[in-house]
Amino acid sequence: MQIKKNPKVDLNRNSGLYFVIGLSLVLFFTWRALEYKTYEKEKFVVEAMNVSDDILEDVPITEQIKTPPPPPPPSAPEVIEIVEDNDDIEETIIESTETNQESVIEEVMKVEDVVVEEEEEEVSVPFSVIENVPVFPGCEDSMTNEAKKVCFQKKIQEHVAKEFKYPEVAVEMGVQGRVFVQFAIDNKGYISDVRVRGPDKNLEAEATRIVAAIPRMTPGMQRGRPVKVPYSIPITFKLQ
Repeated sequence: MQIKKNPKVDLNRNSGLYFVIGLSLVLFFTWRALEYKTYEKEKFVVEAMNVSDDILEDVPITEQIKTPPPPPPPSAPEVIEIVEDNDDIEETIIESTETNQESVIEEVMKVEDVVVEEEEEEVSVPFSVIENVPVFPGCEDSMTNEAKKVCFQKKIQEHVAKEFKYPEVAVEMGVQGRVFVQFAIDNKGYISDVRVRGPDKNLEAEATRIVAAIPRMTPGMQRGRPVKVPYSIPITFKLQ
């Protein structure tokens, strides 16, 4: 007689499903165990300062300065003396300064006695168009006006190179650049109206000093009379 198993009580019936469920649970718990993190608990110290609200401030007692009252006005005298008005008063007569037809003019000023002074007008002529350019000391031997211009520009460059001194403050700050200087040679040959424009005030001050040290020149001439001649040069300050 062959023994037959009941299919409902067969243990191998759902073994594959149970294996998959068990494997999934094991993997889930293993993953959670690996991902579990713990953090150190920090200890916080709370400091509190007890401040009493009942603060009593000692207010110093000041003494009030009592000023004395002003003195009373002088009282009227008890007896009023009446003085008779018999004094003679000298009246001042103010004479009129206006003249009329009856007035006689004692002194008449002649036209020849009036001196008319001519006010000298300052004329400014550009360096490029002036008839006779200003003569820098050392350029007197130049014959033509163009030769004097070339000599003038050469002497100016030599003067700038000779007087040039880099300001120590600008060296420490690393300041450099070009300063444009505009000045004029007046009708007496002196340097005037110096104006500078540059990147730093220390460089501007040094450029002003260099130009102010230019020696006196022979003034420029226009139509036989000395005139004012403006001129401009750039001075470059560059750190090596």
